Amino acid sequence: MSNYFIKIDQDRCIGCKACEVHCKAKNRVPTGAKLGQHVTLGPIEKKNQAKYMYMFMPCFHCEQPWCVTACPTGAMTKRESDGIVFVKAELCVGCKACIIACPWKVPQWDMVNGRAIKCDYCRDRVDQGQKPACVTACTTHALSFVNPNVASSKTREDYAHQVLLSDPERQ
Repeated sequence: MSNYFIKIDQDRCIGCKACEVHCKAKNRVPTGAKLGQHVTLGPIEKKNQAKYMYMFMPCFHCEQPWCVTACPTGAMTKRESDGIVFVKAELCVGCKACIIACPWKVPQWDMVNGRAIKCDYCRDRVDQGQKPACVTACTTHALSFVNPNVASSKTREDYAHQVLLSDPERQ
C-alpha cells in the first residue's frame, strides 16, 4: 500500500474542478487525458434535499497494482520507498496493457507522445515535502493528502467502491 492517499471531504467540495485544472497544468497533460478525474454524482437525496455529490478520482496506488503486473517492459513501476506507482516514460512502448489492466481505468493514453500516463501524486513535489498540485489547488480545502493508516482502510475501500459504482465507464 502507498504511504499516501488523497482524501476528499464531500461536504466541502463545490465541484469547481480546480483539482483537475491544476493537475493538467502542472503535469502538462494533453487534451483528452486526465490524471485525476473529478466525478459528479446525482442529483441524489441527502438530508431530504436533492443535491449533487462530487468525488475526486486519482490513482489509488494499489498494494499489488494490476497495471504494474501487466506492463511488459517495466515502464509501470511501484516505488518501494513509499508505494507510489508511476510510469518510466523512457520504457513505455505504448502497448496500453496497463490501461486495460487497471479496474479503475486510471492510466490514460497520451496521444501526443504515444505512451501511458497516470497520477503519481506529483511525486516530484512529494519528494520535496509538498502536496500534490490537485490538493494544493483545492479552493475549498476539500482534498487532503494523508497517510492511509490515518485515513482508515475502510474509508479508502468505501471511496474506491463508491467511485467504481458511480461511473459505468470505469466498471
